[in-house]
Amino acid sequence: MNRKRTAAVVFTPDLSLEAAAGPGARVCGIDEAGRGPLAGPVVAAAVILPASLPDGLRAAINDSKKLSRQRRELLEPAIRNLATVGVGRAEAEEIDRLNIHHATLLAMRRAFDALGVAADLALVDGKFAPVLPCPAQVVVKGDSRSLSIAAASIVAKEERDRVMRALAADFPAYGWDRNAGYPTPEHLEALARVGACPHHRRSFAPVSQQLALTR
Repeated sequence: MNRKRTAAVVFTPDLSLEAAAGPGARVCGIDEAGRGPLAGPVVAAAVILPASLPDGLRAAINDSKKLSRQRRELLEPAIRNLATVGVGRAEAEEIDRLNIHHATLLAMRRAFDALGVAADLALVDGKFAPVLPCPAQVVVKGDSRSLSIAAASIVAKEERDRVMRALAADFPAYGWDRNAGYPTPEHLEALARVGACPHHRRSFAPVSQQLALTR
């Protein structure tokens, strides 16, 4: 029996979604970093790219997960220098109180508010958008389709990595400067050995399970 194979659709981020908003429309892309870690905040970024974007930067911007750390570190300041950027975050306590979904939406709204300028449309990565004072369009795999969202993914990832490196200086046992709070063997071993700290997300199973053992 012959079975037809369907090739996976590969997206390259461009400005077609932004252009569809109409000439002169101010469109921001919104994305987040840090939904999965056991510790630290979830961080979101909102980015409005300039009407004229250098070809080299346009070609280099991509989903942050597809870029090396060195590449992201070069691109983030270039994006910040040319674009309008807002960053927002929701802390571990807010994640525990609201749940990660609603905390992510809160961080996105804070990032949008931090732009300091009005937007005509927000392109939001994923299936859900925060309540915003402008129309919002959700875009599944948006960081692979929209340059604005891809730029926001880079800013959010770099901002969160900086936060986790700073927290690692005060809580070195967990290796957050290397694992960014994700449940790596190193992080889980340290969690079992020294317990949780104030920046851990107590509602996440590995942390709550460890806390239950110490009660």
